[in-house]
Amino acid sequence: MKTRRYLLPVVVGAAVAAALSCREPSPLGTVSAALIGQDSVVDSATVNPHQVPVDSLVHAGGLLTCSPLPYDSATQVIGPLGGTIQVGMDTLVVPAGALLAPVAITMVAPSDTVNRVHFAPEGLTFQQPASLTMSYANCNTLGVQLPKQIAYTTDVLVILEYLKSWDDQNAQIVTGEVNHFSEYAIAW
Repeated sequence: MKTRRYLLPVVVGAAVAAALSCREPSPLGTVSAALIGQDSVVDSATVNPHQVPVDSLVHAGGLLTCSPLPYDSATQVIGPLGGTIQVGMDTLVVPAGALLAPVAITMVAPSDTVNRVHFAPEGLTFQQPASLTMSYANCNTLGVQLPKQIAYTTDVLVILEYLKSWDDQNAQIVTGEVNHFSEYAIAW
């Protein structure tokens, strides 16, 4: 009986230790092949430090705080040949072949202290990733050069996942690969 009572904390402790040991290293420092992608070869001569790719597991956490922009929305039919839809300073590019049939796509950028966009129809999936480019020129980066990325969020802005993203710090835009529609926001 005593053995069982002591065994449970040991098992739980081992599970927690194993989970914590799986974390990615700090995102500070040089760009590594793990950040770029497993198939990429990277050396310091080919990496533009102002356009840093960010893996979905490497993040500083949290959404950027921004000055509210005016509400904007647009609806456009995009089909198998692809297309582009823009709302405010944010752009979605759907490549040819990503959709099998024409779809009326609605993109909404609410006026908020977080730069975010909502897409409809909710749950629409792509045969190949679309690219979403969002500006953070109106956001407070606190003077920190940490890479920004696009986060998939709930309607109440709980981060569910970080998209594979590329941060162009000179232009103050971040581009992420979108596989399905929902709500997206700019995060650290």
